[in-house]
Amino acid sequence: MRPAVETFTGAEWDVPLYTIALEGSFRSDRELFSSHQFPSVQLYRYLVYLRHHGFPSPLLDWTASANIAAFFAFREVGKAQARSIYVYCERPNVFKGGVVGEPAIRSIGRYVRSHPRHFRQRSDYTICASFESNSGWHFHPHEPVFGGRGRQDYIWKFNIPSSERVEVLRRLDDYNLNAFSLFDIEETLLETMWVREHVLSNLP
Repeated sequence: MRPAVETFTGAEWDVPLYTIALEGSFRSDRELFSSHQFPSVQLYRYLVYLRHHGFPSPLLDWTASANIAAFFAFREVGKAQARSIYVYCERPNVFKGGVVGEPAIRSIGRYVRSHPRHFRQRSDYTICASFESNSGWHFHPHEPVFGGRGRQDYIWKFNIPSSERVEVLRRLDDYNLNAFSLFDIEETLLETMWVREHVLSNLP
């Protein structure tokens, strides 16, 4: 997809072209994940870009701001009785171990030059993978790892009633935290105007 992305956006990404040999070298390098060789800085920038524009990637994105997390939790109307905000701690006791062959989560870091949304949303990222002796590296969902590996990879879930949606959005918008400030495109400008004029305007 990179040629299409570069054609329509004008951006250029310094990542290697896919080849079978490249995939083989990736899958067979046992130390690739544990020694923080993956992703490379160039590939990481591209994966961050893809993640922020809705294309599937192995990254799970987080935010350092509880307020931004609250905005995303309450942005859509939905029918759920509660909205959930998750808090993740990779090393609550400083150290982190693991069992060979089992999926493991690794944080990658927020200091990377990429798309402005990365900074607007105060993003950070984790990745989950395992190395299997017969087939090499595989990506995995994060959920099975949370809380299942002793005293590491902790996650807390906070449920807030959906009835608080309008009040939460109003308080965030008072600080100019809304769809437009986080995405900065015309569609989210109109979304923000709609929320202000038709959702928040009737509040006392």
